[in-house]
Amino acid sequence: MDFNLTEEHIMIRDAARDFARTELLPGVIERDNKQEFPKEQIKKMGALGFLGMMVDPKYGGSGLDTISYILAMEEISKIDASASVVMSVNNSLVCWGLEHFGNEEQKQKYLTKLATGESLGAFCLSEPEAGSDATSQKTTAIEHDDYYLLNGTKNWITNGSTADFYLVIAQTHIEKEHKGINAFIVEKNWKGFDIGPKEDKLGIRGSDTHSLQFNDVKVPKENRIGADGFGFKFAMKTLAGGRIGIAAQALGIASGAYELALKYSQERKTFGTAICNHQAIAFKLVDMATQIEAARHLCMKAAWEKDQNMDYTVSGAMAKLYASQVAMDTTIEAVQVHGGNGFVKDYHVERLMRDAKITQIYEGTSEIQKIIISRRLIGTK
Repeated sequence: MDFNLTEEHIMIRDAARDFARTELLPGVIERDNKQEFPKEQIKKMGALGFLGMMVDPKYGGSGLDTISYILAMEEISKIDASASVVMSVNNSLVCWGLEHFGNEEQKQKYLTKLATGESLGAFCLSEPEAGSDATSQKTTAIEHDDYYLLNGTKNWITNGSTADFYLVIAQTHIEKEHKGINAFIVEKNWKGFDIGPKEDKLGIRGSDTHSLQFNDVKVPKENRIGADGFGFKFAMKTLAGGRIGIAAQALGIASGAYELALKYSQERKTFGTAICNHQAIAFKLVDMATQIEAARHLCMKAAWEKDQNMDYTVSGAMAKLYASQVAMDTTIEAVQVHGGNGFVKDYHVERLMRDAKITQIYEGTSEIQKIIISRRLIGTK
């Protein structure tokens, strides 16, 4: 085992860190207060190659490995989880799904724009009655001569109003249940496609989250991804990689909160000494640092397995399960280290605590991750 980063990995990590501190940190509290999407910052992320990191350069991507992506996600997430979730969805779900399962025409038409950040993508699986139970798709795509007629509702969609292209999972053959599900590429301005109001969320408030309505939307047959009935497998395979991205986001939120707590504890004095010298605070910092390091190794292992074309289903689920818990635990303790200051917005840690919670919910709740892992442990499907 080699735990050293390559020079390229270090360069990418440092570039992401510099971008986060110079471009994302200014105004991050204000954007959170106003629920303002970081539009200009996302454009700059695209120009720097952060929105198509793992995409082949022939499609406009950066051609980097998953470890590079994890390193960049952690640095961006330390500062602004609303920006990093845009990065995660575009990279892990949309670009990766299209590159691996789309045909050449779809890649040339859509992937080339998504990988460069010229366009943004959204992944549309969740429904009011089909969140954790992804097999219960109520959105339908009924086949006609040269198109599918799409009807239904999707909710909790990241990049809901800011995306240009949407990967939509829908039921075509109801009698076949999950084997009758398909995935489609839908363009924003097609007739019958309506975007609902923006959700007023606890955390990642700068992220653009909406419900979507499809009312007799005509989707050309050439916009179906893969063979007929491949949609459920497409969603599950894509989400398996997406969980690594969210694990890295959780890791970044945790490490960002820890760095703030460490710095504050070295500056804040009580009883004649910096509070980091009090054992009660020092032990909190120890627990935070140790758990973050463990989460980082889980994330890196999952990323490495993905790069080696190994089965990373369990390692990705473990990384997300553990890193999201560490994000919650660490941010709560970071607020505690800050005392009363941790409860006000100027010190950032209260925002990180609010942002951490969603990492235990989206792209598969912690309970779903436990189901995935336990089934593999006991040998059931």
